[in-house]
Formats: sequence, C-alpha cells, structure tokens
Amino acid sequence: MRWCHRLAVAALLSLSLLASGCGGGSIFGGPTASPPPVAGGSSGPSGTVAGGSSVSPPSSTAPVAGGSSSPGYLSNFFSRSSANTPQPVAGAPADVECPYIQIREGAGTLVIGDGGDSTGAMSLKYQGTFVRAARQCSVVAEQLIMKVGVEGRIVLGPAGGPGTVDVPLRIAVVDESPAGAKPIVTRLIHIPVLVQSANDNPTFSHVEDGLSFPLPRTSKILEHYIVYIGFDPLAAEVDKKPTPKPKHKPEAKAGPGTG
Repeated sequence: MRWCHRLAVAALLSLSLLASGCGGGSIFGGPTASPPPVAGGSSGPSGTVAGGSSVSPPSSTAPVAGGSSSPGYLSNFFSRSSANTPQPVAGAPADVECPYIQIREGAGTLVIGDGGDSTGAMSLKYQGTFVRAARQCSVVAEQLIMKVGVEGRIVLGPAGGPGTVDVPLRIAVVDESPAGAKPIVTRLIHIPVLVQSANDNPTFSHVEDGLSFPLPRTSKILEHYIVYIGFDPLAAEVDKKPTPKPKHKPEAKAGPGTG
C-alpha cells in the first residue's frame, strides 16, 4: 500500500475512533445506547441493530472459527434469520419471540495498535467492525436455545501488515428489565483472522450454537431479554494470562514424641 494511501486510511480510522468512542471494553460496562448500523436485516425498534442496504464484502474471507463453517450453511443462516425483525421461536407459543440483537455501547470497534499503542492513528495496525448479525431460536425441554451469527471485517491501518488477528467476540444475553440489568448467559469466542497481504481487508464469520437458558415464565419477561454482541479485548487479555500454580506447602515435621 502506498504511503499516501495509508495517510488517507489513517484519517478515516481517526474519524471512526472518534465516532465509536472507545476500542471495546467489558461487555457489561456502561449503559446501553443505540448502536451503529449493521447490514443484513430490516430496521427494527429504536436501539436495536439496524439494517438497510447490504455491504459488499472484501475479496478475501477468513475461515470460520467454531460453529458450522460451511459457506452454504452461513449463507442460509443469514438469509433465513435477522438481527432485529420479529422472529418466531420453534416449539414455543406464537407470542414468544426470539430476543433482538444489539451492539454493546463502546464495544462496536476493535482497535489493535502497534506495540499495544492504540492512541494514535499512525500506530494503528488493525481495526475490526461488524457487518451483520442474525439469530434463530427454539425451545427444547423448557430451555430456550439460541444460535447467534456474526459477520465482520478487519481493516488494515498504517502500521498493519500480513499476520493473524485474534478477534475477541463477546456474545451475552442480558435481562434488561426495569428492575435492573441481569446477565443470563455470556460467552467469549476467539476468532483467528488471517490477513494475507498489506492490501487485504478480510471478513470473518462465526455462528455460536447452543446458547441456552431457562424459558422465562411469561413472554412479557422475555421481551426484556437482549442479545449483546461486541469486541471484548480486556477479557481476552485476562484469558491470555497464565493461571498461577498453587504453592506447595511443606509437610509438617514430626515433633518429639510423635509417630
């Protein structure tokens, strides 16, 4: 990539950072807010992941990490489900709907800097964003089973180049009832994304199967449930830290007259 083009990319990344607020903190940090648009669905209620026109994916696509990786399966999943349009739940009464998806405030942009520095535009190596999301629900033995699919892309910054990017994707189901938010189930998924060249802006996809939790007593309670997606690099750093080994306690020596 020519230097003048990288300067233009740096300017665009700077504007994106200002718009996103931060590079993704804890998925439960801060209040909810209207997320940026994600292509691949129709517009829904205020504060949900918005749809609209589709976004043309870049030329290369990173392998799917986990879940079902077949391109046909992914295409079928995203075409038959959405992020925020009303969607029935298989095996449940007609008034039960699959919870909507939102991008968690402050967790919609992944920023990876050179040497851990993500404060300057020229030090940016990679930036991750979401392209679209979708979900499907069913009820089995009084458990609500969810499949949540996420697609995003990695854009190279001025300091970026070929390599593998670890995308820390957080998916969390939260009860946002008036009494207060309560996490129901949460998962952190590491998605390795291969960047093949300095001109490569690869996409990544993931479908998380088997997000399960007890079906609420009434559909009114389920209406307060929200599926949050976001980048969670802070939790990813904790995952990387080795677990300290327990210290071995020396055996007590037998005293006089014992044994």
